[in-house]
Amino acid sequence: MTPNAAPTSSRPSRRSFLASTAVATAAVAGGMPLLAACGGGQEGRKEGTTSGKDAEKLLPAFVASNVVTPDIPAKNGSAAGFTKAIPTAQLKTSVPKPLGSGGRLTIMSPFWGTPPKGDNPYYTAMNKAVGVQVTWQNQDGVTYDQKLGAILASSDIPDVVVVPGWNLMGRIPSAINAKFADLGPYLSGDKVKDYPNLAAVPTEAWQRGIFGGQLRAIPMPASYVTDIAPLYRKDLFAKEGYSVPGSPDEFLAWAKEATSARSKRWACDDMKWTAFNIFGVLSGSDKALWWNLQDGKLINRVETEQYLEALEWTRKLYAAKVVHPDAVQGKAGGDAGNRFTAGEVLVYNQNISDWWGKTAEQRTQNPDFEMAAFDIFGPDGGDPTLWAVQPANIFTFVSKKASKQQIKDFLALCDFCAAPYGTKEFMLTAYGVEGTDYEIKDGLPVKTQQGVNEVNGAYDYTGNPAPYIAYPDFPDVTRAMVEWQQRMGAFTKKSSFFGLTVTEPNRWSNLADDFEQLEDDVVRGRKKISDVQQAVSDWKSKGGDALRDWYRKLLDDNGSAN
Repeated sequence: MTPNAAPTSSRPSRRSFLASTAVATAAVAGGMPLLAACGGGQEGRKEGTTSGKDAEKLLPAFVASNVVTPDIPAKNGSAAGFTKAIPTAQLKTSVPKPLGSGGRLTIMSPFWGTPPKGDNPYYTAMNKAVGVQVTWQNQDGVTYDQKLGAILASSDIPDVVVVPGWNLMGRIPSAINAKFADLGPYLSGDKVKDYPNLAAVPTEAWQRGIFGGQLRAIPMPASYVTDIAPLYRKDLFAKEGYSVPGSPDEFLAWAKEATSARSKRWACDDMKWTAFNIFGVLSGSDKALWWNLQDGKLINRVETEQYLEALEWTRKLYAAKVVHPDAVQGKAGGDAGNRFTAGEVLVYNQNISDWWGKTAEQRTQNPDFEMAAFDIFGPDGGDPTLWAVQPANIFTFVSKKASKQQIKDFLALCDFCAAPYGTKEFMLTAYGVEGTDYEIKDGLPVKTQQGVNEVNGAYDYTGNPAPYIAYPDFPDVTRAMVEWQQRMGAFTKKSSFFGLTVTEPNRWSNLADDFEQLEDDVVRGRKKISDVQQAVSDWKSKGGDALRDWYRKLLDDNGSAN
């Protein structure tokens, strides 16, 4: 599973929920979610990307929100942080009156779990507040790519469709360009000021919403700092007297000391994602980020020495038998987190949201549980070279068949849902109806079981504020997460195609599909580094070099978005 893929154990969401410890166990157990083109041969398809002056004409003006001031301002690409719950009486208003016309919209989106009934109190309250009657077509998130492909290949497309970035494969990008409306006439430049919450979305996130030379998507903004953190059991480190390793060699030495198969404790789970960060490998979270212009030549991540070094170091961890046996067998994802909380592994890498998720889950049963993320070090123990991930990776589109009023209703909905933390609109979107979906206990909003079941997914995708982290039930975790992002952001660089949504030609779109499996085989000792070198050679001859030329022309013609 690639870092940007949706884990089977938890749903992706742009909301940092204000869940308190009273509901944390239920929430986590229930999977509550914890970011001018080259012409193509297919009708409606535009291969390439849009940046520079062409993009400037399309992008909305940026007007920062001043409705609520964060406790921890964003810095170095981090999210902003909110450490306190805001009492109901002090909530601000960012949408004074409903902007919708009372019209109807049908929205298709991924959903993990059992979708709520369409007439539930949460949906009803949202419809009234926004002024739009929304009917949700929630689809199984696990098989969403299949449903999405079938829908986009048909003529019967819902009014609004959510497309996660990890589903932008095969012919789906072509269909997006052919089937979805241009939002530029409603949002470009100062036009976005009709929707103040959308105007506060960072420009780099909007840049990602350009598909096929037009502004087509409402993006889900995200911090561009790597979202994969090396998480460790701070409580067990303190108990055993361990110091946090500060270099690859120190990590391996510590891992050998800390592992005891007889005691059913291993130093770590699979650490491949962290290894890529330690050794400065270009981001693997988006195909366009695999490329970077270095010394006048466009280089792909799989061609670099850093890529091989990261795999070799991870292989050493497996060879030293310091990795949990289940990870050796390939059992990753949510199982890694369970092994971590059980104390069977002391370090694992996962989305940074797990820092709060696991803390909230475990503190109800183990008050001494404490975890943290260690700072990523470089290959020699010095400062790392980190590469930015994309500033948005989930997109929402409106059909070309939608009327102008439907598009305006869609934007009214998105503007409402993009309300910042600390507003009435945020509380309704994130928590539902007070007294039904949540209650206030000890100053914190606590979801009822009905709220856990119904206020889940859906509106997460239709409008999002600038990146933020808000866990007032654990203000120390909130602060630590934001400060970790700030420290790592200081060492983060933006590669040549950062912030761009690139549509690769179909003939090359699956060219690198086998590398992830090969990586997993190499680190587990089933294949050799020489097999990777051969695979790179094959990749180059089968289209990699031609793809390089295509990307280079794209860069020469359009320029970087940085």
